[in-house]
Amino acid sequence: MNANWLVTPFFFDERDERLKEAVPLPLSYTTNDSEGVVDRTPESLSKVHRPIADFVCSVVKQSRVPVSIAGDCAASLPVMAGLQRAGLEPILVWLDAHGDFNTLETSPSGFLGGMPLAMMVGRGDLLIAQKSGQTPVLEEDVWLIGARDLDPFEEVALGSSQINRRSLDSLDELVFDRQVYLHVDNDIIDAEDVPANNYPVPNAPVSLRPSKNA
Repeated sequence: MNANWLVTPFFFDERDERLKEAVPLPLSYTTNDSEGVVDRTPESLSKVHRPIADFVCSVVKQSRVPVSIAGDCAASLPVMAGLQRAGLEPILVWLDAHGDFNTLETSPSGFLGGMPLAMMVGRGDLLIAQKSGQTPVLEEDVWLIGARDLDPFEEVALGSSQINRRSLDSLDELVFDRQVYLHVDNDIIDAEDVPANNYPVPNAPVSLRPSKNA
């Protein structure tokens, strides 16, 4: 795969240099060393998001594949912004144990990390998406795969949306007629296998542990 890798060593406004370890050796990568990210306001986060959008757009225009590694799902918004700026309208395949489909009105905690997919399709407060240049994706172009930990009102919102939902074991059955943006949150893997994850979720269909029958 002719890919260019970008590592954004942030969990929102908090630096996390360990994210660089996610790039397989001996591949090289570019680091998004943004400065001035002091809080989680749209203006502050835009300082770390705009370089992601620029990177993605540039790589796509070189007919290569952009791979973005970041510590939170809000960083998916500038990835889509970069794809859109490069002239693409991709299908979004979102692998996540959570729905990330909350808004301020539905979220029991108000946690920003539970809202990016809703923002992606134009729901809720869109300032973070707009700051990176991302425009709403059609709900019917989104496939939420493997979500198993949803808040009550988030479940209602998803149920009334046009988001496509599938289990992880049906992923290989999906066939699309245009480019795909694949978003992967590592909590799709079972909680026992990703203890360093901030929000691990048990009972995953994917486990990294050896089979007892192996």
